[in-house]
Amino acid sequence: MSREINRMAVVGAGVMGTGIAQIAAQAGIQVLLFDNREGAARTARDNLKQTLDTLVSKGKVQGGDALATLDRVQVATSLTELKDVDLVVEAIIERLDAKQALLAQLEAVVADDCILATNTSSLSVTSIARECRRPERVAGFHFFNPVPLMKVVEVIDGLASDPRVGDRLQALAARMGHRGIRASDTPGFIINHAGRAYSTEALQMLKEGIAEPAEIDRILREGLGFRMGPFELFDLTALDVSHPVIESIYNQYYQEPRYRPAALTRQMLEAGFVGRKAGRGFYRYANGQKVDAPQPQAVPVVEVLPPVWLGTENEVDHANLTTLLEQLGAKVEQGATPSSEALCLLAPYGLDATSAAVFFATDPARTVCIDPLLDIARYRTLMPTPATRVDMRNAAHALLARDGVGVSVISDSVGFVAQRMLAMIVNLAGDIVQQRIASVEDLDEGVRRGLGYPQGPLAWGDSVGARRLLTILERMTQLTADPRYRPGPWLRRRATLGLSLRHVEPTLT
Repeated sequence: MSREINRMAVVGAGVMGTGIAQIAAQAGIQVLLFDNREGAARTARDNLKQTLDTLVSKGKVQGGDALATLDRVQVATSLTELKDVDLVVEAIIERLDAKQALLAQLEAVVADDCILATNTSSLSVTSIARECRRPERVAGFHFFNPVPLMKVVEVIDGLASDPRVGDRLQALAARMGHRGIRASDTPGFIINHAGRAYSTEALQMLKEGIAEPAEIDRILREGLGFRMGPFELFDLTALDVSHPVIESIYNQYYQEPRYRPAALTRQMLEAGFVGRKAGRGFYRYANGQKVDAPQPQAVPVVEVLPPVWLGTENEVDHANLTTLLEQLGAKVEQGATPSSEALCLLAPYGLDATSAAVFFATDPARTVCIDPLLDIARYRTLMPTPATRVDMRNAAHALLARDGVGVSVISDSVGFVAQRMLAMIVNLAGDIVQQRIASVEDLDEGVRRGLGYPQGPLAWGDSVGARRLLTILERMTQLTADPRYRPGPWLRRRATLGLSLRHVEPTLT
C-alpha cells in the first residue's frame, strides 16, 4: 500500500477515463488504457492526441511535452496486461453490479498491493468493495468533468479502506496538479452533497411561485456572484442526470427534508424536457444557445415618487440604505412612524413581506421589502406584500432602478431569494463537517473548485455573519413549519458563541 505509483491503468475510455489518463500521463506516469468495447481505447488515445495538438497550437503545452505525454499512454487489449500496475482507476458505467464484477476480475490479475480506485460519483465505495478479497485496498477517486480543467478530486475512504490508500491517492492527485479532498463514504460524498442546497432550494422557490426561473437565476448570478443560476445549471447538466441524483440522495438519507426533490423535474424528465441537449428545459435552445432568453423586468415609469420611510433591523443597514435612497433622490422620512403618504421600505432577515409589515407595524398596502443581504450597489431585490398597492410597488421599483443597477421584484417569500439560498448552503455545509464527512478546509476548497461558488460555504457564511444566518433560518422555520430550514448544530453553536464557522474544537484526548 505504500509503494510509489509510477504505472497505472484506467479502465473505461470514455470522457472521464480519457481525462484521467491525460493528467496522469502529463504528470509523468505510465498509463495503460483499457475498454471492453472494441476499438474504444484506441479511439480515446487518438482523441487525446488531437487534444494535445490543440493545446500545442494554443501555446499551452510544448510540442515535446505533448509527444512525451502521448507516449506514456498505451492501449491495453485485455485486463491481463494490467498485472504489473501500481493503481487501477475504474471509470466504467455507474452501476454497482458492473463495478463489483470488474474489481473481482482485477483482483485475479493485479498484485496484492495494487490499489483499486473507483471514479464513482454516486455509489457507495463500501458497497463496491464488498465482494473484494482485499477490500482495504479499494477507495474512491472521484474526478469532475472536464478532468484537466476541474482541479479537484474527491478521495473517498470506504468503511474497509486502509487509510494509507487514501494518503497515496491524495499524493497522486497533487502530483497531477489537482487538489485531493478527503471524504468519508456517504451519499453524494462532499461536492455533490454540498450542491444539494443550490438545486433543491431553487426548485422549492419555483414551487412556491416566488419568481420565474430566469429571475431566480438573475438574482443569484448578479446578486450573489454565482457563475450560473440553478436553472441554467440544470439545463447544462440535463435533468436525466441531475434528477436521479436528487432522488437518490434524498432516499439514501431516508427522506431527509433538506434534500426533498420536486415533482416538476420528474414531470419535465417524463416529457423529455431535460435541458440544453434536448432543446428545451427551463429555457428553450437552438444549436445549444438560448432562444428568446427572458429579459430583465421592465422598470415602470413613475412621475412623482412618494416619500420613503425606512425600517431596518440594525443601524448599519439603515445608514447604507439611507445613503442610497438619498443618492437616488428620494425624500427619506426620519420619524419613528411613517406618514400616511409614505412608501414603507423594509429590510428584514428571514421574514416574508407580510410578517415584516407586522414586525415593523407598517401599512401592508404601502409596504415593500428590500433584501439587505445583497450588495445594494450591485443588485437589488424587492418584495411586496399580497396587499401592496400597485402604485407603491411601481414607485419602489422605479426609485431603486434610477441609477441603472438591476432590480428584481419577486412575490412574497420567506427570506427573499438570496437570503434563503445562502442560509441553506451554509447550513448544509455545517452539517457536512459536523457529520465528519469532510474537514472544514476540504469542504470549502472542494466546493469552491468543484461547484465554482464565489467562496467556500463556511468562509462565505463568516463574511455574512453566522448570527444573521441563524436568524434567517430560525424565522423561516417558524413561518413555514418546514424542517428543511431548521438550523444545524454546527451553525447554531458557533453563531450562539460568536465563533467563526470555520472554527474546529480541539480533539478530545
